Amino acid sequence: MALSKLAANSFDLTDNYAFTGTTTGAVSTQKLFLIKNIDASSSGTVDFVNGASSVVLDNTYKTYLFRIINVHPSTNTGGFAVNFSIDTGSNYNVTKTTTSFVAQHAEANNVAELAYGSGYDLAQSTSDQEITQNIYATDDNSGCGNLYLFNPSSTTFIKHFISETGSMFANARAWHNFVAGYCNTTSAIDAVRFKFDTGNIDSGRIALYGIK
Repeated sequence: MALSKLAANSFDLTDNYAFTGTTTGAVSTQKLFLIKNIDASSSGTVDFVNGASSVVLDNTYKTYLFRIINVHPSTNTGGFAVNFSIDTGSNYNVTKTTTSFVAQHAEANNVAELAYGSGYDLAQSTSDQEITQNIYATDDNSGCGNLYLFNPSSTTFIKHFISETGSMFANARAWHNFVAGYCNTTSAIDAVRFKFDTGNIDSGRIALYGIK
């Protein structure tokens, strides 16, 4: 039986794998570039500020991905949230309009629903945007997910973002939270902050990637 041979650079695996090196030869299939990992340890906030500590958040990439891995609060908390800055982190108070819906299912099988999260959306508000809710400080509780920020350096368009997170909600529930919205500014977004609404981020990692 004859063997079929395929060129290695004919495979595009970047939908599922993050390549942080470059390929040899003339062709590179790299699409996802790791920029910065920040590991929280009793941290009030996790801030990604363009130009600070090797953070790139400018026109180098049109899309940025924040990967949230096992963020765990120091105290029982109402939610894990994000906000944005147009003045390199001096203020995190960009005006936002957002939408939110959640799916949940309890371990006890007494709660299961998919519903619009009317208490978690914003309408022309500078407040922090919750991207997941009610993670407790119990040792095994945490939240994970992804947040995409599109073309933050544009001075023509508003800035869209989308997040999807999963967490262990209070009272032992699987909680799946979807948020989408826009920063209603044509100024460049040059810093992003993550925080719990109460207490510190006891532990967890947030990784920033650029996507080409």
